[in-house]
Amino acid sequence: MFETLRVTGSTNADLAARLVAGEQVPEGFWLLADRQTAGKGRLGRVWDDGAAVPEKAGNFMGSTAVALMPQDPSAGSLALVAGLAVQQAVAPYVAPPHMPLLKWPNDVMVGGAKLAGILLERVRDHVIVGIGVNLASAPEIAGRETCALARFGPAPDRDSFAVALAGHFADELARWRRFGIEALLARWQAAAHPLGTPLAVSQSDGSKLAGIFAGLDATGALRLALPDGTCQTVHAGDVSLA
Repeated sequence: MFETLRVTGSTNADLAARLVAGEQVPEGFWLLADRQTAGKGRLGRVWDDGAAVPEKAGNFMGSTAVALMPQDPSAGSLALVAGLAVQQAVAPYVAPPHMPLLKWPNDVMVGGAKLAGILLERVRDHVIVGIGVNLASAPEIAGRETCALARFGPAPDRDSFAVALAGHFADELARWRRFGIEALLARWQAAAHPLGTPLAVSQSDGSKLAGIFAGLDATGALRLALPDGTCQTVHAGDVSLA
């Protein structure tokens, strides 16, 4: 189930408004946009869709909603569910030796460059999952390397990509509910950058940590091995490959 808007501020904000208004938004429904003028990223960032320049149009921008049930795993772990779905959707377009890897908590990277991002927002008893994937072009972000699938071959058609992504997301969501967070963590870590990858974390209080990736804990939080031999659990922060 897809609805496409020619121009909107943010598909996440649009779905949130519908839920607040009492509209039924069934699971499996996706709201897509050809252009977003107020796209949002994590930590209050603005997400540039690139579509203001016609020759750069064609990226994927879309949101879906998950209705939380009492027996569901933690809502925050849906970021890992979405990451796996995106990783599977982009993999056919990235030829070896390149491969899409997951970076905690919700980025898809290729060769150190950001290809896609995910934003989760809680609205009442739903979690809105917003996803942006650089299909045709990659926005310029100061201090960050970005890439698009067009770097590796013809950019996939947005609508065909949306169908594939929705299918992968539905599959991962079903696994999440059936097998729980332990199986999710194992699948996510198998698709992420290797253990021992150097990482840098900027925390909300302004402090910074540098260490190596030591996997995820039982809740899905990042475990960072520090130079002094200790291991710190990171529940929130801006993570970059060091």
